[in-house]
Amino acid sequence: MKLIQKIKNWEQWPFKILYAPISPVWLWYIIRSKAIWFFTPSNPKLTFGGMEGEPKKEMHDLLPSHLCPAFFNVQPSDDFCFIKKNLEEKKIKFPLIVKPEVGGQGILFRKINNEIQLKNYHEQMSFDYFVQEFIDYPLEVSLFYYRYPDEPKGEITGFLQKIPMQVTGDGIHTLEELIMMNAKSGKRIEEIRQKHEENFKKILQPNEKYMLSYAANHNRGACFIDLKNEIDERLLKIPDAISNSINDFFYGRYDIMCHSVEELKQGKNFVILEYNGCGAEPNHFYDTGYSLMGAWKEILKHWKILYRISRHNYKHGIKYWPALKGLQFIYATKKYYKKIKAADKKIP
Repeated sequence: MKLIQKIKNWEQWPFKILYAPISPVWLWYIIRSKAIWFFTPSNPKLTFGGMEGEPKKEMHDLLPSHLCPAFFNVQPSDDFCFIKKNLEEKKIKFPLIVKPEVGGQGILFRKINNEIQLKNYHEQMSFDYFVQEFIDYPLEVSLFYYRYPDEPKGEITGFLQKIPMQVTGDGIHTLEELIMMNAKSGKRIEEIRQKHEENFKKILQPNEKYMLSYAANHNRGACFIDLKNEIDERLLKIPDAISNSINDFFYGRYDIMCHSVEELKQGKNFVILEYNGCGAEPNHFYDTGYSLMGAWKEILKHWKILYRISRHNYKHGIKYWPALKGLQFIYATKKYYKKIKAADKKIP
């Protein structure tokens, strides 16, 4: 029965298993392009097209500064006085967010509440990282967007609300019991125990919310709510304006904090947390009623768009990454991710 349930619950499959049946299509695009890294021209100003391993600073430097949270970069060798000085200069107050300069999937992503926590993180962190202003808007949304380079307007293919993993108290059960009763958090008990065990015996008051993670990633237990009915011309103007102003964002996903969807459409009270390039998954098929076949169809639709954008840019002078350069980059990136995943288990 457990095996059957695992097969039915395809949204929890490992990435490689979910994508394996449709991988021949990806191979076909490689053959058609005569390039292993056919996707690299898709976003010319992002390393590797934004497939993986691109620095976050790279994205922030391209986006309009008034649309991004205040931030600065930190190296492990930096003195803590340097960090305190930058906090003052950037007017970043606690709580704040820290995350690796190169990362993803919520790895080493932490909400830091005070100077002691920040110092502990810095002392244990052996990778370049990002200190970022904490944005306290009530709504986090994800918007998948593409634009063909020869067209002024793009298209939004997915729009959803992201709710980080959390539980709600009932005045009866302990935090640990609530975690185990929750379909998503119960499967991540050991990971959660590392960060929240000191509160496991606490009984939450009725309707009291307890955040288990501030990383609103599906693989970190976040829940998604489909907002596709909100997609309209007013919403499209937001990524269109950014894409055209930079002239090199053609395919990817915006993660946005906003006060409300209506105010986002009005172009006010929103901040872009991240822009993920061609490696961004069209995550709107999670938690939103898609069947497995429907999810595969959605992925294949986006791969076709990615191929067409990349091919267009290639024909207009943006070269594919050489095979050896890409292989070396992938090897180094995989090695790096292995290290930060190990560190993620050790740093509170």
